Amino acid sequence: MEENQKMLNPLEREEISQGVGTNKNRHLILYNDDINTFDYVISCLIEICEHDFVQAEQCAFITHFKGKCDVKKGDYKSLKPLKQSLVNKGLKAAID
Repeated sequence: MEENQKMLNPLEREEISQGVGTNKNRHLILYNDDINTFDYVISCLIEICEHDFVQAEQCAFITHFKGKCDVKKGDYKSLKPLKQSLVNKGLKAAID
């Protein structure tokens, strides 16, 4: 363990070991489901991920036909609230 990590609390050490606290690019993945309509998914992507209509529509179609779609890239800390908002809206999402 590096010297500067010894001074961190256990949670901070865990985040660093998982790359959570770094600027490493992660992917917010949206997964297909048989519950939500295209229009609903599109409106969620516009509202939460700040997609324009065309981008949201394309992501919805990719998700439907491929089973999943990378809808946003960024660091873990910026993607975590977006993922939670999508989940709260009833969509299946994960950060990879």
